[in-house]
Amino acid sequence: MKAVFFRLHGGPEVLEYGELPDPQLPHGWVLVKLDAAGLNHADLFVRAGWPGFKLALPHVLGADGAGTIATLNAGVTGWKVGQRVVINASVCMEEDDFTHGGQENLCKHWELLGETLHGTYAEYVAVPAVNLLEIPDGFLADKAAAAALVFVTAWHSLVKRGKLQKGETVLIVGASGGVNTAAVQVAKYLGATVIVVGSDAEKLNLAESLGADYLIDRSKEDWSKAAYALTNKRGVDVVVDNVGTTFPLSMRALRKGGRLLTVGNTGGPKFEIDNRYIFSKHLSILGSTMGTRADFAEVMEQVYEGKLKPVIDTSFPLRDARAAHERLEAGNQMGKIMLQIG
Repeated sequence: MKAVFFRLHGGPEVLEYGELPDPQLPHGWVLVKLDAAGLNHADLFVRAGWPGFKLALPHVLGADGAGTIATLNAGVTGWKVGQRVVINASVCMEEDDFTHGGQENLCKHWELLGETLHGTYAEYVAVPAVNLLEIPDGFLADKAAAAALVFVTAWHSLVKRGKLQKGETVLIVGASGGVNTAAVQVAKYLGATVIVVGSDAEKLNLAESLGADYLIDRSKEDWSKAAYALTNKRGVDVVVDNVGTTFPLSMRALRKGGRLLTVGNTGGPKFEIDNRYIFSKHLSILGSTMGTRADFAEVMEQVYEGKLKPVIDTSFPLRDARAAHERLEAGNQMGKIMLQIG
């Protein structure tokens, strides 16, 4: 099969386009012929390499994907060859107490497509049948792929972990990335007031078009103080901060008893925080990774019905994945960057 992969860690230049063997199918897995894949910041981290993180090389990146079922292995029921499907990238490799309780994203042997498993930058990908959801007739594969990871991530973080309530105020740090554009829409869907911090007018205009109520340009003012002022110095109920290095500012913007939600660390994994903010303001820091199978079905139903809409920045042919990575690294994207495969 045609695929984009790397044989050693490094910059975008390590990405190769060429032939790899078709994936092998374990019991209960299916082979999906991909039409579209999406990029995520995790792809950049995996490509560059993490300390102590070892992969079997060559490795195929990509968590997002949608296409048609090509092959069913033994143990698969309820699916047929040719069905159009979108992929839930959160893979539990073996059943345990967490999976029995419907918390598959917490299972002990948890893997992520494109991170520790071969991903979707390829003509074919192998996934467990339980990780598939059918795409309705007339719904485009690239939109399904663009929605999958970012919306289940935002949904699980805001709804299940953060327990966001109607009437609360949410501050979202970042205006144009995939998870943040999803978080704006999920927060508005839940009836919250949304404040968005962005780096320029174009990105903030995107957030406003998705429903953001208040916009803060961080290039012009201290966004933590601005958010605090917008709430009449009460503070916001929830901050969505997937940067990490901005935690101190987020804590300043929170009200007493507020919640800080994080699903990543685009600014870097290690940073210092002032613990006085946490205990004196009774703050909660809530981590979240992906979502459950039930979360995936719930949020994709809203996507299919048009209540939540994926934002696509640019689409590249699969062979041009290097250029796609360069655009993502530059930080100028307005939504999801996609790869066209079919």
